[in-house]
Amino acid sequence: MISITRSSLFFRLQSESLIAKMMLTQNAELGPIDPRRARFPCCIVWTPLPLISWLIPFIGHIGICREDGVILDFAGPNFVSVDNFAFGAVARYIQINGEECYKLIEPESDIVWDDALKKSTQEFQHRSYNLFTCNCHSFVANNLNRLFYGGHDKWNVVNLAAVMFLRGTWVGKASMVKSFLPFVIVLCIGLFLGGMKFLVFVLAFALALVGWFFIGTYCFKNLIQL
Repeated sequence: MISITRSSLFFRLQSESLIAKMMLTQNAELGPIDPRRARFPCCIVWTPLPLISWLIPFIGHIGICREDGVILDFAGPNFVSVDNFAFGAVARYIQINGEECYKLIEPESDIVWDDALKKSTQEFQHRSYNLFTCNCHSFVANNLNRLFYGGHDKWNVVNLAAVMFLRGTWVGKASMVKSFLPFVIVLCIGLFLGGMKFLVFVLAFALALVGWFFIGTYCFKNLIQL
């Protein structure tokens, strides 16, 4: 009986090892990141939003990319844009390690990266877009939950935005300038014309917007759609 159990354990470990090697091979075969062609294989990508990012520079538009690097983003009602990232070129990105997507490496699963993205795309093609309740972050979080990225399916608009802000890699210095220069200009003009009143307005606007997503995510769990 003990011999059978050890044998089963041995074959299971072999199977898991083989799957892990296959994932490493798959990651190695991904094409290079190429910002000029807007190709970011298996990445989450981010770009600043007009007006909103001028006041709150860490808030922007987000998308997720297929294995061939093509960007998918929820850009409007019943519309997932393919290879046409809304609001401009990618400024920041995070490349996802396939080994951290547990649905891709579990022995009984036959799902691949693009399968998960396809299912989320089909779902969001029948969703109404709303900046406050169902937006681009909802779409990307839905994909990460399908992939069980990080070993859980608790991704939401708040922790996704935080991860991108903290871990996102800048495409280049020009992307940093593009993201922060409008904020600096608006802030300087606002302080010159409105003084402290403008600063209070910006802080209140940022707190209200961030507070909405925190409350909608963690206090009213059906308010922010995923």
